[in-house]
Parts: sequence; structure tokens; C-alpha cells
Amino acid sequence: MTSAEITRILDDLANQYPAEMVSGQVSDIRRIAFHISLLLDEVGPGSLGELAVCDIGGGLGMFSLGCAAAGMGRSVLVDDFNDSFNHRSGNAALSLHRKYNVEIFSRDVIRDRLNGIDGDFDAMTSFDSMEHWHHSPKRLFHEVIDKLRPGGSFVLGVPNCVNLRKRITVPFGRGKWTSMQDWYEPEVFRSHVREPDVSDLEYIARDMQLRDVRILGRNWAGHDSSSLWIRTATAFCDGALRLMPALCSDLYLIGKK
Repeated sequence: MTSAEITRILDDLANQYPAEMVSGQVSDIRRIAFHISLLLDEVGPGSLGELAVCDIGGGLGMFSLGCAAAGMGRSVLVDDFNDSFNHRSGNAALSLHRKYNVEIFSRDVIRDRLNGIDGDFDAMTSFDSMEHWHHSPKRLFHEVIDKLRPGGSFVLGVPNCVNLRKRITVPFGRGKWTSMQDWYEPEVFRSHVREPDVSDLEYIARDMQLRDVRILGRNWAGHDSSSLWIRTATAFCDGALRLMPALCSDLYLIGKK
């Protein structure tokens, strides 16, 4: 399946979301298309209808939905669906996932892990979720390995705590991810708890005993920044930065069982 075909599928899906969510999903098409393409490249040639993927922490986003709509045999979504926007639009958005036969498991994945999810998978994925978790994912990640078929792939996407933008702005006193109000006022803090860097991902890969480990860098956060100068600089530097993942805004750990 080509990147253009994946993009067309995602564009159709994005416009089926509840009206208040459409623009956000449309703006995320390029990132989600990359995730699906990365997954297909990783699992190699074969019948889409035979592939099984389990996505951890995907929320209401389009990754698991896109996998199902692209024709993958099994697409599983695991999330607690407890962010504020989930409470506003969760049922309506998840009805779209159910329409495409995404299997949905609502749970605290760190506390309850993967209990009750039958079968094994060609790929286990998690994108932009781990940095929100308040407790160690070590036991969860060991279960991830157990759920992978021999030669199956684990793909973990996270923000980079020491990307180039942060290295430049922190000395000038600009490095906070969230405002004081976002941390102090809610009863439960749901934003970034600990962002990793390349060495952290290598640590995880060793602990999971992954093989054929790769770390890729992309710059979605820079492209989506509210700052015009950051978006402009990202567009100019993106290609060069990808050669140096440690400087990119977004990191991907990829490895096989």
C-alpha cells in the first residue's frame, strides 16, 4: 500500500469524526500516515488481512482506525480514554472505530496491562503516550514482548526531552511543556510526566532484549508549533535533523522480538 493510498484513507476517516474533531484529525493525517507506513515497512510484505496490530494509548486518534480501514486483519486499541476531550467526544468518536471493527479495551494500561487481550500480534505500537504515564512501564513492556509473534515488531514513539529547540530556548528561560495552571489546578495531571531521549530508548530496548534496534527522528512538534519562526525553521532544517535523531522533536524506537 502506497503512502498516497494511506493518506486518502485517513482523509476520508478524518472527515467522519464528530464535527468539532475534524480539523484536529485532518491536521494529524501526515503524522498518522507515517506511523502506518512505518508499521507496514517493518512487518514486511504479506497479506494485509493477516496482520494483527495492538496500539497502546492511541486514544481517539486515527492510527488503530487507519490500520483497520486499510484492511489489516486485526486492529486493537488499548487506552483509559480519560483525558478531558475523551469525556466530551469519546463515545461519538469511538463509534467510528467500532464501525471499522477496531477492538477496544478501556483500561489503565500500566495498572491492568494486557490482561484479557487474547492472541498474539505482528506489531505492538505506542505513540506519544509513554511520556504521560506516572509509573514505570517495565512490566507492561515485558508483556508486550510476550504478546509479539516471533519476529514481531515493537514501535514506540515519544517526544524528545533534549531536542534542538529546547537546547536553544532553555538557556533563555523558555522550556516549560505546560502552564502552571495546567499542572496545579486539575486534580489529576494528564500531560507529560517524563520525556525520554535517545539513551533512554536504548535502555528500554536492552531491557526488552529487542533485536535489529533502530531509532528514528522526526519533527512533528516543530511543524505543529504555534510559533511561526519554529515552523519556518523546522521546514528548513527537517531533512538535516532526521540524520541526527538526538536533535529531533520526535523519536521512534523500533525493534524486533
